[in-house]
Amino acid sequence: MIVFWLLILGSVVVLPVTALLVLRWAIRQGEFDDLQRTALSIFDETEPLGQVTAHYPVPTRADPRDPPANSIPHDSPDAGAPSHLPS
Repeated sequence: MIVFWLLILGSVVVLPVTALLVLRWAIRQGEFDDLQRTALSIFDETEPLGQVTAHYPVPTRADPRDPPANSIPHDSPDAGAPSHLPS
């Protein structure tokens, strides 16, 4: 039973206090001083800002007039059902 109360104490008191201490440390260290500069730090000369350089493979169809493979005909009984629900 003591393990149960230690888990409750840890999740209700220790974890939030630790999170607040980490947030306080980050603010004092200046981690949130210049958010714009850090947001742009992922861009460099190989991937400049505003240019799309990642091209994902696009599935091709044999005949461009064919519908995509994942489309459901409108007259299908499942046309209005979400795809994650069983029919």
